[in-house]
Amino acid sequence: MDFHPQPTPGTARPWAFPAPERGTLENGLTVLRCHRPGQQVVAVEIFLDAPLDAEPDGLDGVATIMARALSEGTDKWSAEEFAAELERCGATLDSHADHPGVRVSLEVPASRLPKALGLLAEALRTPAFADSEVDRLVRNRLDEIPHETANPARRAAKQLSKELFPASSRMSRPRQGTEETVAGIDSAAVRAFYAAHVRPATATAVIVGDLTGVDLDAVLADTLGAWTGDKTESRPVPPITADDTGRVVIVDRSGAVQTQLLIGRIGPDRHDRVWPAQVLGAYCLGGTLTSRLDRVLREEKGYTYGVRAFGQVLRSAPDGTGASMLAISGSVDTPNTGPALDDLWKVLRTLAAEGLTDAERDVAVQNLVGVAPLKYETAASVAGTLADQVEQHLPDDYQAELYRRLAETGTVEATAAAVNAFPVDRLVTVLVGDASQIEEPVRALGIGEVTVVSG
Repeated sequence: MDFHPQPTPGTARPWAFPAPERGTLENGLTVLRCHRPGQQVVAVEIFLDAPLDAEPDGLDGVATIMARALSEGTDKWSAEEFAAELERCGATLDSHADHPGVRVSLEVPASRLPKALGLLAEALRTPAFADSEVDRLVRNRLDEIPHETANPARRAAKQLSKELFPASSRMSRPRQGTEETVAGIDSAAVRAFYAAHVRPATATAVIVGDLTGVDLDAVLADTLGAWTGDKTESRPVPPITADDTGRVVIVDRSGAVQTQLLIGRIGPDRHDRVWPAQVLGAYCLGGTLTSRLDRVLREEKGYTYGVRAFGQVLRSAPDGTGASMLAISGSVDTPNTGPALDDLWKVLRTLAAEGLTDAERDVAVQNLVGVAPLKYETAASVAGTLADQVEQHLPDDYQAELYRRLAETGTVEATAAAVNAFPVDRLVTVLVGDASQIEEPVRALGIGEVTVVSG
């Protein structure tokens, strides 16, 4: 029997995160374009400088409703007609609001890009914000809130934000609003928020994909270039203050068979020189199934299916005064909540006393840097990262530079960053579980004052 010869590997080629070409349209819209041969599905990300801090008092959630309403019809198309037009060109359109602003995401085959950009431009220029559609979106959002409250992970995140930030800070309250604030949102409030904050001069468009044969300058001029608005400057970014005094808050869920853990504090954002070492150290601590936390809590003790440590940027400013959430999250069975927290703190203390090993550092670098070419195979993943850089006021070459710095970070640096990120006496611990079962074992650990709140 004859067999085909075994394929031989090709020559390894150097890889770097794609560099975009930056420009500005006559209406002030910033455009980042990135030609990616072979990526026949083009990804477009629009960042709108409409942050949650800009929401009027008592109307938390209006940015979310506005973002969702952008795809619910225009002056030209009804909601159903607009959806049908998107479907005809094989496009998907999504949007959401977060602390930095609103993101609108479009994916479309390259051959239909002009048509889809025209629809996107209409959604941004002349959204209908029909009373009936806004009312429906408000009802949908009100229906979502009880489900989010019932979800232990979402409930823990809500409580941690409330604990860390002062009540006057928008960051202390749910991103998408509460039942009380969402109920007060109507189409007039959505139109007012749109008129105050959505304009091309403070927006950025990121376009990534195979642009062969596409006269992008002409397409942009006919679509997003026709969007008009005043030249108002971007809003100043307010400072972030937080209280990470070590303490424990138990959100009581009587009868719960598991306890949701969320342990966090506030740390530097990506402008800080420590960020690459912090990423590496956090990965060694809890980035994958072979990291320290999983080796102890999952493999040795069997308390959990997995525990993760990570840093998530909350909001950045050009002067580097932004902040990130540094957190450890997971769930454990109720009877082992106390022992699991005890072992978790032992892992942190051992890390501070003995440091990471070179082997741990090497595996982390290989996993973070080595798989980057696979992570960015799609246009959407590249566009999303470029848009992240825009909203975090980072240079266009930041991601490429980050991978270089990760590869150069040593074990000692990664250890120091991880220890500083998770000091055992400066962590706010939120536990969503059965307080009658876990309160006393947790108090006995001495990891901070314990408070019980209703679930």
